[in-house]
Amino acid sequence: MFSYYLQLGLRSLRRNPILTALMVLGIALGIAASMTTLTVLHLMGSDPIPWKSSKLLHVQLDNWDINQPYGDDGSPPDQVTYRDATALMQAGKADKQTAVFKLALPIQPENPEVKPFLSVGRVSYGDFFSMFEPPFKYGQGWGKAEDDAHARVVVLSRETNEKLFGGTDSTGKTVRIDGNDYRVTGVLDDWTLRVKYYDLTNGSLDDTEAFFIPFTTGIDLKQRSSGNNSCFKDSGPGWDAYLASECVWMQVWVQADSPARKAEYKSFLDSYVNEQKKLGRFARPLDNRLLDVNQWMADQKVVSGDVKVQAGLGFAFLLVCLVNTIGLLLAKFTRKAGEVGLRRALGASRRQVFAQFLVESGVVGLSGGFIGLLLTGLGLYAVRALYTDYKTVAHLDWPMVVTTIVLAIAAAILAGLYPTWRACQVAPAAQLKTQ
Repeated sequence: MFSYYLQLGLRSLRRNPILTALMVLGIALGIAASMTTLTVLHLMGSDPIPWKSSKLLHVQLDNWDINQPYGDDGSPPDQVTYRDATALMQAGKADKQTAVFKLALPIQPENPEVKPFLSVGRVSYGDFFSMFEPPFKYGQGWGKAEDDAHARVVVLSRETNEKLFGGTDSTGKTVRIDGNDYRVTGVLDDWTLRVKYYDLTNGSLDDTEAFFIPFTTGIDLKQRSSGNNSCFKDSGPGWDAYLASECVWMQVWVQADSPARKAEYKSFLDSYVNEQKKLGRFARPLDNRLLDVNQWMADQKVVSGDVKVQAGLGFAFLLVCLVNTIGLLLAKFTRKAGEVGLRRALGASRRQVFAQFLVESGVVGLSGGFIGLLLTGLGLYAVRALYTDYKTVAHLDWPMVVTTIVLAIAAAILAGLYPTWRACQVAPAAQLKTQ
């Protein structure tokens, strides 16, 4: 029966090509507008590492000024001091832990034909690689021995390895960074994150780093972070004074493999801060926080209010398109009153007529969905071209493709309900008398 209704629907649509085109185009434009904004919203807010996001925890300690909270809502700083980061790392109370910060350094290629270039790198402990699981093309990260020895080792991104070594396996080779030689322990494969969730304080949509070196080695360089740096009082002159200051400029992440381990680490943090209070630090009330990846993304408002408003406007436009489609379908089905009356007189039930017209509406929706999918792709391309920050989140994925088609069909059927109901109210006798 469905195939029969489908044949009737296609035949009906072909009889009014202009009206059909207007309905399909209306659905397509509404779908494109709504799905373009919804895709950006979906990819920005979706879980970036769902298999372990609840185990990766961002550490917040409130060492800020007693007279003025760090956040407008009283929240603690989003980063920690060097002295707290190193104390937490030395304690080693989590299953895994790393302190990280961003550093921009010049790389000097051995090939004289390649000019030196400035690259943004990440300074971290060796656990970073097992915690955040970047894919390796060659080699691997470093271990605790290299962290403790302040080793001059480096992990390169795929792009950096291609610049320096033409993409070949460079493990064991030497790279000169800011005048110092580093031994390559590994090369990452493509690691394109939709949201750089491990460092939301320095650009959540930024590219991943060009190189990674040990935290202890980075401190030896005596260069301040190229990321955010916040102080509520003067740190004093010199590098040592800066390290001992209350300035926050690095992040600490820990991995707790169970809720019990998370509770244990939270208890450890509270004990640590209470001990520091006895030394005259942490004047503010105790407010230590351990937020998992998704909680941290929500706290840092990765999905901005502007993106939510744009998604709302996109669906408002879809609603306008549906209202127009309802009008067109109503006009189309009203013109078919004679045909409906004849079918009813020949024994067709209202339910059968209703099903026929809904199938016809579904065909309009399916056609609009496929065209809307193409327009959505063009819309996302335009977003990437106009807003380079969104280049990692302005791409269709399979869930959004399926959502686009389903939404288009559902929208068209929804739009066809009232016109179809009106068409089913046709009185067969009245229509036959007028023929």
